[in-house]
Amino acid sequence: MEVNAIAKYVRISPLKVNYICREIRGKQVDEALNILRFTNKKGARLLEDVLKSAIANAENNNGLDRNDLYVKRAYANDGPTMKRWRPKAKGTAYPILKRTSHIGVVVAEIENEEE
Repeated sequence: MEVNAIAKYVRISPLKVNYICREIRGKQVDEALNILRFTNKKGARLLEDVLKSAIANAENNNGLDRNDLYVKRAYANDGPTMKRWRPKAKGTAYPILKRTSHIGVVVAEIENEEE
């Protein structure tokens, strides 16, 4: 069974978050939380909140055991981009792109072959 959580319109570039997503994919949830807790990046803090939400969804809504969960997918997709303009030399304008992300985490149960 898979359970997901999504944070939409987060004010950070998806490229910055995807570097951190790569670190936690396939890890057991407690190990992934430890990695995020000790990563000194803004994206790690945001991803940690989404992972905690996915774990809570799995435990409370689906009755899954936290010890059997792992991070199946972690991703950061492009959200809408705010476009601003900065004045430059000789009356020209320079675009500033303020990017947003949709951060998502999917947790799933570990499949036991013994069952």
